[in-house]
Amino acid sequence: METMIAVCIAGLMFLTLYAGFSSGFAILQLSRENLRGTQILQEKLETIRLYSWDQLTNSSFIPGTFVENFYPAGQTNVGISYTGSVTIASAPISETYSNDLRLVTVELQWTSAKVLRRRDMTTFVSRYGLQNYIY
Repeated sequence: METMIAVCIAGLMFLTLYAGFSSGFAILQLSRENLRGTQILQEKLETIRLYSWDQLTNSSFIPGTFVENFYPAGQTNVGISYTGSVTIASAPISETYSNDLRLVTVELQWTSAKVLRRRDMTTFVSRYGLQNYIY
């Protein structure tokens, strides 16, 4: 009888150990996906900030949608596909310089563990902003 109780306790301990490891790995995977999504958003916004005003206001210059893939180390066909969109709109202000300011929003979404996940970042770009100091 004592052996059966010890085996049950040991089985319960292994079961909880397995559950802890699997939940830890799932949280780590989700954290990696979120970090990669943030990196993609940051990359797109930093690229947009370097465009000239004419390029930014030209609707055919910046593609409205994009796809980025993430492959874990050592794998080439298994990974997550991030789809995103870039929206450039007039700034939501009524000041006299509103024609010299644009609101840029980059949205990103991906499916992980059968759940649709979304992130977005927004910034303002000015006609006389950062790009004039770089070129």
